[in-house]
Amino acid sequence: MKLLTRGKLAKQSGVNFATVRYYEKLGLLPEPARSNAGYRMFSNESIKRIRFIKQAQELGFSLKEIKELLELRVTPEATTSDVRIHANKKIAEISDKIKRLQEMKHSLKVLVGICCDEASAGECPILDNLDSKIN
Repeated sequence: MKLLTRGKLAKQSGVNFATVRYYEKLGLLPEPARSNAGYRMFSNESIKRIRFIKQAQELGFSLKEIKELLELRVTPEATTSDVRIHANKKIAEISDKIKRLQEMKHSLKVLVGICCDEASAGECPILDNLDSKIN
């Protein structure tokens, strides 16, 4: 089995060196072996682990949630139902976020619709609305 330094792991995983270090700090990567010179030496499994983390992030999972998913994988009594619960929770969060974004889009469309092209920026209903949200 070929072992990789942190730099080679980062390169082969498509992330930067600091990301690997950060994942180590958070406990997302298992404690690596050390070379005689004291360098951290990672297995090819670490590449798969980083790719898993990046894919999970693409689906909206936070690093804390990803750590929980990784822990489920190695917990003997965990079931697919446990994983499904995490996925359904994320689906609900995404749905809520989509709803809030649609509401924001609607509000902006209304403001753009009442904005007069020839008025001065000081009389802009968009800016006035933003001002009213501060007070």
